[in-house]
Amino acid sequence: MKTRFNPKSNKGFTLIELMVAMAITTVIVTVLVSITGVALDTWQRGRSEIRASRQAKAMLDTMAKDFESFVSRRGNNFEWLYSKVESDLPGPSANQSSNAAEVIFFTAATDRYLGEIGSAQDNGGDVSCVGYKLEYQDPVEGTEEKNSSTFILYRLLVNPDDTFKDLLGQEDLDSAFSSYGSKVTDVENFVCENVYQFTLTYQVEVTQTTGSTTTTVPVRVSLGETGAGQELRLLGTGIETDASVGSLKPPVSIEEIQAGRLTGVEIGITVLSDSAVIRLNNSALSDEVREKILAQESFQYSRVVQLPGM
Repeated sequence: MKTRFNPKSNKGFTLIELMVAMAITTVIVTVLVSITGVALDTWQRGRSEIRASRQAKAMLDTMAKDFESFVSRRGNNFEWLYSKVESDLPGPSANQSSNAAEVIFFTAATDRYLGEIGSAQDNGGDVSCVGYKLEYQDPVEGTEEKNSSTFILYRLLVNPDDTFKDLLGQEDLDSAFSSYGSKVTDVENFVCENVYQFTLTYQVEVTQTTGSTTTTVPVRVSLGETGAGQELRLLGTGIETDASVGSLKPPVSIEEIQAGRLTGVEIGITVLSDSAVIRLNNSALSDEVREKILAQESFQYSRVVQLPGM
């Protein structure tokens, strides 16, 4: 028995069915693209944050070790620590850091004599002067280049022999250190890059007397904040700062701060992602776009270091 072919029995997809299928496919593809975009953004931000945390750890670990072995002595006119904050780090207008600290102090760092302790270069000294500085420049060439510059943190450790000869026993540490200032930004003193802001908040123990009652009050002296000072110096005779009374927390007099004891320091930094540095190199960016980039692609870290007793 033969079966006759009936062309009407083999129906294809109608136009409406094809359009519905295409619409469903379009929705699925759109959802997949959106999910992929969100996943890529999350991965990119996570990758940037991991890199930023590594850079922050490199800086905080290095500076914390130096502060933990901080050296100072009372009963003299010598300067033992000098720190200041620049309101605008030199660089293109699009890349000025609003808070870039610079600090010089004495420490018994374990990497003195370039780490060759016990060698023929080690003459037995253990007190070194160390200086930290934030600069905007190319990390390799050491010069400001339009497309490759970024914020670089440098650390110069002066060996104990030169420290004893040129820096210990000075009443103005900043001026004495100026002869080494040009060496701070040498390539071998590189610590980490993309450090957009670097702040220091000092913890001072102040003694207050009310009648027959004596109390000890911890006070925070922040440099660079609105209304705060720009400099803090520690001498053998006490603490000197240009911070206003209103910026001190809790409020104390400048005389009480001067007679106080420096007990700790809080190191705060803001690290930028690589993409943020590249985008900020565009000097044509508006302030609004620049602030948006800084808000979305910067990471904040801090560490509190207790200083040895004076």
